[in-house]
Amino acid sequence: MAYGKNKKLSKGGKKGSKKKVADPFTKKIWYDVKAPTYFTSKTPVAAKTPVTKTAGTKSETEGLLGRVAEFNLADLQSQSEDGFKKIKLEVQEVQGKRVLTDFHGLSLTRDKMCQMIKKRHSLVEAICDCKTADGYIVRLFVLAFTRDAPGQKAVFTYAQSAQIKKIRRKIVATVQGIVSAGRLQDLVKHLIVDKIESDIKTATNRIYPLDPVHIQKVKIIKKPKFDITKLFEIHDKGGDEGVAMDDDANPEAQNLLTAAQPTA
Repeated sequence: MAYGKNKKLSKGGKKGSKKKVADPFTKKIWYDVKAPTYFTSKTPVAAKTPVTKTAGTKSETEGLLGRVAEFNLADLQSQSEDGFKKIKLEVQEVQGKRVLTDFHGLSLTRDKMCQMIKKRHSLVEAICDCKTADGYIVRLFVLAFTRDAPGQKAVFTYAQSAQIKKIRRKIVATVQGIVSAGRLQDLVKHLIVDKIESDIKTATNRIYPLDPVHIQKVKIIKKPKFDITKLFEIHDKGGDEGVAMDDDANPEAQNLLTAAQPTA
């Protein structure tokens, strides 16, 4: 065998056998994720997210913008009863070491979906495409079940096919009326307090009583042009209000230029 073809006999042995594996997190930096103010959380920072440090043509901002984070509504609202709702927030702006987010979607946990399934009841599903007042096109998936009437002795609680069609049309009309009347942040507030679900129950009660009714999923289909001013509106200013310049509000304030001028 030729000397050059035997790797064991070559000087230095195998190449790369003593490479040190570096921890990938040594090249990352942490940013604070800030949730919009319509979530009444006690902590201003909802979470932290890592991103690779700026190197070459790749910057930290490019790695953060568009990133979607999923939270439990109970953590954002400080309420344990909202633990079955999952909220998605999308990073839209980077300010210093914190990122500003906006609503991106909603869904229910799997255990809640399994808990709602009932035997001997009719299942009604409806999909609504709605446009908010500020230009967002949102798709809502509604899930509802028929409810036993007071004093009912029958085992089955099935709705007729004609009743299901009427209920579905009524659900779509109710949801579109609520969503189109406000902005995206108003929709999120309605989803937090279950206002849409209660309005659906009231609107469909004469056709067939429904319970439970839930917004199974919310997806944003189309977004308007990004406006940084509207994003700052749903985030607190963080102490940038400034100081009042009125002499009545601040008696110690005075115009030094006019005060320094000598009298004629």
